[in-house]
Amino acid sequence: QVQLVESGGGLVQAGGSLRLSCAASGRTFSSYAMGWFRQAPGKEREFVAAITWSGGRTNYADSVKGRFTISRDNAKNTVYLQMNSLKPEETAVYYCAAKIAAGIADIRVSRYDYWGQGTQVTVSS
Repeated sequence: QVQLVESGGGLVQAGGSLRLSCAASGRTFSSYAMGWFRQAPGKEREFVAAITWSGGRTNYADSVKGRFTISRDNAKNTVYLQMNSLKPEETAVYYCAAKIAAGIADIRVSRYDYWGQGTQVTVSS
């Protein structure tokens, strides 16, 4: 089992940047593919970005390509989400998640095995 704790959320103006971090503890971090998802009030949780155990493959939602970057540091048991050019409609709770099948940067919520508690990102217009 792995425990995930997100940090780095906050309030930012439209066009600004934030870097989210997700620290993992428990079983070997490099055994997991990792993903970032977000959920706005009244909406379903949606995929943002994912990365395989080695960092060799990544996937992004079309809406964030070119603006967001997912990365990981297996020595620090941490995955990051660098978010640039943020938009007000991206206001949401951002969650990181871990997936046991580590070689697939999966975009599906249902494929992830462990979830963090989320961190709020608010983008003001």
